[in-house]
Amino acid sequence: MKLRKVFFDGLFLNNPVLVQLIGMCSVLAVTTSVKNAIGMGASVIFVATCSNVVISMLRKFIPDKVRIPAYVVIIATFVTLVQMFLQAYIPSLYDSLGLFIPLIVVNCLILARAESFANKNKIFPSMIDGVGQGIGYTLALIVLASIREIIGTGKWFGFPILGKSYVSIGVITQAPGAFIILGLLVAGFNVIGKKVTAKKEGGN
Repeated sequence: MKLRKVFFDGLFLNNPVLVQLIGMCSVLAVTTSVKNAIGMGASVIFVATCSNVVISMLRKFIPDKVRIPAYVVIIATFVTLVQMFLQAYIPSLYDSLGLFIPLIVVNCLILARAESFANKNKIFPSMIDGVGQGIGYTLALIVLASIREIIGTGKWFGFPILGKSYVSIGVITQAPGAFIILGLLVAGFNVIGKKVTAKKEGGN
């Protein structure tokens, strides 16, 4: 197994947000600011990586009939650690993310990687898969949040960048704006992906 391919699949070819379109609830909800996006992304990277490693370690010992509940317990353990850390050391971020931190437990991205990859592969490839998928998720969140924050408020990471005269477009920071921007990103990503694939096939 090529570990480089495993890692870059999560970033680009199999990006959980722009290609797989999973975990959309948190994607649309927390991308009102880049700060929230980074916080959620870092949490998902940690949970995805750690849960993949533990599930890979225990894959031969978990009975097939109870594997999904076992995955949920493992994932919930790491989510609880994240929640306790944020609550203790970054309470402002914890308050901003709110309910979406505990909902990482049932995030389709985490469960999908546990079932489709960690359950079938050794520890190190599973760790690389968790890191790659987590970073891919985080990058998509940051791009979406950057566009929404800049257009919607004229700021980026809380700092004004478009001047006081800029008229903010409030709808971009709301649910309809999130859907519109995400749709455009997915469309653009697919167009670029098809062109890259066509060039590779043409080169062969």
